[in-house]
Amino acid sequence: MTECADGRSHESTLEHSPFISEVRAVSSALFRRLAGLEEGTAEYQYVRNALVEANTALVGFAAKRFSKRTEQMDDIYQVGVVGLIKAVNRFDPDYGVEFVSFAMPTIVGEIKRFFRDTNWSVRVPRRIQELRISLARATDALAVELDRAPTTAELAARAEVTEDDVRESQTAAGAYTACSLNAQTFEEDGDSAGAAWAERIGADDPALESVENHIALKPLIAALPLRERTILSMRFNDDMTQSAIGAKLGISQMHVSRLLARTLDRLRQQLLAPA
Repeated sequence: MTECADGRSHESTLEHSPFISEVRAVSSALFRRLAGLEEGTAEYQYVRNALVEANTALVGFAAKRFSKRTEQMDDIYQVGVVGLIKAVNRFDPDYGVEFVSFAMPTIVGEIKRFFRDTNWSVRVPRRIQELRISLARATDALAVELDRAPTTAELAARAEVTEDDVRESQTAAGAYTACSLNAQTFEEDGDSAGAAWAERIGADDPALESVENHIALKPLIAALPLRERTILSMRFNDDMTQSAIGAKLGISQMHVSRLLARTLDRLRQQLLAPA
């Protein structure tokens, strides 16, 4: 997941911010008050909402880690607020940690889940999305250990999944990003524009449909008399007219037409006859 390169500096700023120190103190007092209230009451809801309002600055700090995604900042902030609400609902002062330390991983995790769910060009199951991340880490670790690219079996063993899971994840990884079929490719020099991707995609060859007929016709044509074979070759291989064929063979154009029609009709019947 892409994060701001100075993510650590944000954490440092968070720890030393005077405002955050005040938030810690207010949150501690509000959680103590919340612990003495009955869940579901109006006062409980009021204190809970006050906790969320008091800690919205945490969402801003978390969102800065993803500041390169400027076009999504509004969505990131809203998702971060959802993470904050979840942190408030789950936090227990008896955990022995401050709420800020508990809430930040929850908020950041919610934002990362948002990216996993929305940034894929093609929707894939959450299991595959998470496996892709695990395999990426395993690939890096094994490449260092083995001094080569790991095999599918080695990745499966490290991630404790099957080899089929690894292959499925690797196939699904291609769905993370997609480009337009009209986007231009580039030649080997990296400067000159090549053809669009759409022009490089293969298509069905219409001649493939006639391959089976050609194979079936071959023995049938071989069984024809020499004159009929010659006429077929002149007409369809050499693209000669019936008049030119007649002149070549010393017969009339009408005779060539009758022989050609009779030969084609015979071949058609033989070709369509049940086996």
